Amino acid sequence: MAAPTANGNSTVSSLATTVPVQAVLFDIDGTLCDSDPLHHAAFQELLLEIGYNNGVPIDDEFFIKNIAGRSDVEAAQNLFPDWDLEKGLKFLDEKEAKYRSLAKERLEPVKGLGKVVQWVKDHGYKRAAVTNAPRINAELMISLLGLSDFFQAIIIGGECEQPKPAPYPYLKAIKELQVSAEHTFIFEDSASGIRAGVAAGMPVVAVATRNPEKSLLEAGASLLIKDYEDPKLWAALEEIDREEAKLKKASE
Repeated sequence: MAAPTANGNSTVSSLATTVPVQAVLFDIDGTLCDSDPLHHAAFQELLLEIGYNNGVPIDDEFFIKNIAGRSDVEAAQNLFPDWDLEKGLKFLDEKEAKYRSLAKERLEPVKGLGKVVQWVKDHGYKRAAVTNAPRINAELMISLLGLSDFFQAIIIGGECEQPKPAPYPYLKAIKELQVSAEHTFIFEDSASGIRAGVAAGMPVVAVATRNPEKSLLEAGASLLIKDYEDPKLWAALEEIDREEAKLKKASE
């Protein structure tokens, strides 16, 4: 679905306002890797074992609405409103273990990830991963993707005052990297994560791996891309390069 914020010119200007760029922040699930199908499969298998939904497997719509991008507490409450929270979180722990076993076999990067990672490295920008995933999952995914040496910080929503969609994980990331929100932008794939980034005062690039484009735009994304090979992304990054070059020339 097209929207004014998704067209080339307005989007490019939005990212270019962060020049001189100091840092780039990345969510993990759905942003670095297309992990939602693995999470869905893990949930589906374990929910079937307990006879959830009268034995009918959860579908994509239910997964996106109730689970994707949510903290474990929120997902547990959505799935099991009648359960004690501790019991719900124990189920989530079992699901995360199942997910990790699937990830070791089947985790794949989002298309073009290596190219954007190289762009960030070449520019010397600081970078952090910011996620609602448990730390054990976050570190495993980053390792499987070969990015352990790329990130200078890994911020876990559950270790902050509140997880996404609250802004605290992103605010903690810029504090840890010692950069400002005005000179940082974010890559995210969920409406929850986009709301967190926007609330923290940073423009957010929405990677439309699985979640509905309409929800990503409504959450406040500055730019919507299919993956890291999307020409819209590279038009925006080239605009950043031009603005950086102008600044450098002006200071000489």
